[in-house]
Amino acid sequence: DALIRSGAPVAYSCKAGSCGSCMLRAVEGSVPAAAQAGLKDSWKAQRYFLPCICRPETDLSVLPVGVDAQGPATITSIDELTADVLRIRLRCAEPFEVRPGQYVTLFRPDGLGRSYSVAAAPAPGELELHVRCLPDGQMSEWLRNQARPGDTVRVLGPSGECFYVPGRSEQPLLLIGTGTGLAPLYGILHDALAQGHSGPIHLVHGAVRSSGLYLQDELARLAEANANISYTPTTLEADGPIDQFVLKRFPKPSGFRAFLCGDPAIVQTLRKKLFLSGMDFKEIYADAFLPAA
Repeated sequence: DALIRSGAPVAYSCKAGSCGSCMLRAVEGSVPAAAQAGLKDSWKAQRYFLPCICRPETDLSVLPVGVDAQGPATITSIDELTADVLRIRLRCAEPFEVRPGQYVTLFRPDGLGRSYSVAAAPAPGELELHVRCLPDGQMSEWLRNQARPGDTVRVLGPSGECFYVPGRSEQPLLLIGTGTGLAPLYGILHDALAQGHSGPIHLVHGAVRSSGLYLQDELARLAEANANISYTPTTLEADGPIDQFVLKRFPKPSGFRAFLCGDPAIVQTLRKKLFLSGMDFKEIYADAFLPAA
């Protein structure tokens, strides 16, 4: 708040400690542990922290993040998946270790940053993001109307623990997302298949109406080609709230591993209801999508 109030040129988005857009490096002073919550150990060791959740205990002198955490990338393609969803593909200048399902923060040339989940990482340094176009969205409207393949951006990350971890390949997986919450689930689904997951994988994608669903044909073909995958598109208009739909279909999810992504209120409701229905809380991985404040 002090940096923004004073007009300091700092990036920020959610202002809630979730997106990582505002990360800075402390060069003098003590960094409270709470301001490093969720950061990688290597970043903590370099005194990176999230100023939006930092209540300083001493004076702090700060600098922007270094090249070890943020690097240049080139936009290789921009495609419309629906009228409101863009698929952005990037090629990073340096190898970029990331797991599909994690999120990165994308910075345009003027320093504006927004965080997006990684839907695919087909090769080292290559990233696919799904961007929801919001009315008057500063980043999404720039990507839709001004950015072009060949443009240079910067990428910070990755962050987040919402990704597939090998082991227990027979365990049922429950992937539930709303809107562009499909992006990390799309990545997790393909990653799980690539790593030989043999147990049932249930993907449920929700939207308010059918126009909010995307990649339906591709996901239907994937389910048809793999006996352990089921894909269910749902809409609020036709099927009711997604949490009620999921609990009706999976009334006793004990033993499942769940990944929840999308609208924060829906993610929180699903997390609570799945736990109360018997799912181990440690088996529930969630990333809520917070729009820029």
